[in-house]
Amino acid sequence: MKISNLRWWVIALIALATVINYIDRQALVVLWPSIAGDLYPDKTSDEHKEIYAFLSVIFIFSYAFGQAIFGKIFDWIGTRLGFALSISVWSIATMLHAFAKGVVTFSIFRALLGLAEAGNWPGATKGNAEWFPTKERALAQGIFNSGAAVGGLISIPLIGTMAVYFSWQMIFILIGVLGLLWLIPWMILVKTPPKNHPWITDDEREYILSGQQNQAVTTDDQSDEGYNPSTGELLSRKQSWGVIIASACIDPIWWLFIFWIPIYLFEVYGMDVKQIALYGWVPYMGAMLGAFFGGLLAQNRFKAGWSTDHTRKLVITLGCLTMLPALLAMSNPGTPIVAVLLMAVILFGFQTAIGNVQTLPSDLYGGKTVGTLAGFSGMAAKLGAVGLTSLVPMLTAGGNYTPAFMIGAGLAISALASIWILCPKIEPLSPKV
Repeated sequence: MKISNLRWWVIALIALATVINYIDRQALVVLWPSIAGDLYPDKTSDEHKEIYAFLSVIFIFSYAFGQAIFGKIFDWIGTRLGFALSISVWSIATMLHAFAKGVVTFSIFRALLGLAEAGNWPGATKGNAEWFPTKERALAQGIFNSGAAVGGLISIPLIGTMAVYFSWQMIFILIGVLGLLWLIPWMILVKTPPKNHPWITDDEREYILSGQQNQAVTTDDQSDEGYNPSTGELLSRKQSWGVIIASACIDPIWWLFIFWIPIYLFEVYGMDVKQIALYGWVPYMGAMLGAFFGGLLAQNRFKAGWSTDHTRKLVITLGCLTMLPALLAMSNPGTPIVAVLLMAVILFGFQTAIGNVQTLPSDLYGGKTVGTLAGFSGMAAKLGAVGLTSLVPMLTAGGNYTPAFMIGAGLAISALASIWILCPKIEPLSPKV
């Protein structure tokens, strides 16, 4: 049996896993007012926010180390088994939330969820590098990233609607089951990488392998996986640090919004769960459009003959400069409609840029190193998010979110600078002479 365009089926499954990933993590965000009222009826709203911020930091901190750990795991056991391990553990962790009784048990389950969910990102980057030629990677990454946007887009109204009919405990169990069901088509369809997959057509196999910049054919007709340095050598290259620092700066902007949109709407505009479900999805629509826009723009520039360096820098720059004025405008948005529209612009710019930032490991290194650099950059990104998230309760005291948004604007500029300064030319690297 042969399947045409098998690579697009693979990336569609990865995107679906990302949708589930975001539904699972967003459940606590949407349900927190109900959970806090149930478990902590004697505490004030500020104390509820402090507990929520603590649990969020636990999640991101675990997520940060999970990125590095799963980056290595994916390089060791491959994309197929790596995803199976990651989504199995995070689905079970989601269901365990139903049995949480307080800060300690919630912390344990959030840590387990963060650790396992982190595998989705280095896994997707490695899967992209395996299944797509260089010129299609930004679009494939955009499709994968759109899963994050779609997950955020549907999770708030979905979980808000479920809350009308189910307890918060039952909701965690129901959404945890989704990930286990995803394993069935994944294990059937993704048998091996494209080089040896029995269901891929010969034309598609040749198209994929011949279009991967970091692979060549040696004189004995064996595949050369490109430059795959040791971890020490990888971290000695300034280009690696350009990717790591850019990730550490840009990623906290995303987490600022996905963790705090419902809380922001509740605290600043006094919205209840139903109103949050009505407004809270709008920013994620901008994110979804940005994910596709960034990928399609990069693909368009490659077709026009642009180099990888010019293409990546154009799209990343455009994304960061789109975020900047909207972040500044969030200091005084006025009405809730204007606020969520500005958030949509910010997340549009973020997703425009991030898909191309995440393809940089596969632009610079061979396939056996992509997961490692993606893991390190992902860990740095989440540690940056830990720092900002831990500051949010202090920065937003009294319901004033302006300081947090100003920090976000500075981070967008810093991410852009790191790419331009530390990655003078984005191209496959060679060993140091």
